[in-house]
Amino acid sequence: MYHSRNEKPFILYPFYSNVVELAGNSDVLVFCCPLNEQTRHIINREVMLGKDGVIVNVGRGSLIDEKELVWCLMEEEIRDAGLDLFENEPNVPNELFPLDNVVLSPHAASLTSDGFTEVCELAAEALEVFFSSKLPSTQVLDD
Repeated sequence: MYHSRNEKPFILYPFYSNVVELAGNSDVLVFCCPLNEQTRHIINREVMLGKDGVIVNVGRGSLIDEKELVWCLMEEEIRDAGLDLFENEPNVPNELFPLDNVVLSPHAASLTSDGFTEVCELAAEALEVFFSSKLPSTQVLDD
């Protein structure tokens, strides 16, 4: 299942036009979207999935209404959360540290030798593309 601004004909999974519908049909939600006006606090109490739900955020800290998430975790209104970034980084809400139903980790998935090599290759390509007035291979199209 997925949610996006527009349905993608090449994706074979069920499309949901809004996050609340998606959450209503999900046990686990993984958020890896960019932060903008439409996605700020996209994860709010309405999307917290209920007592068996799991929220994982690896996108941007402000995708989550952090106060709501903390409350839901403390009151066991959501089962678990996995977070590797936070709304007011580098500050992590102190209420999260003693909880057994949350996993906190640094946002460091790219800190591997392969990841570093790929970033360097992308940077070199970006410079080459910039100076040749071509379009980058990593261009994000607004659909």
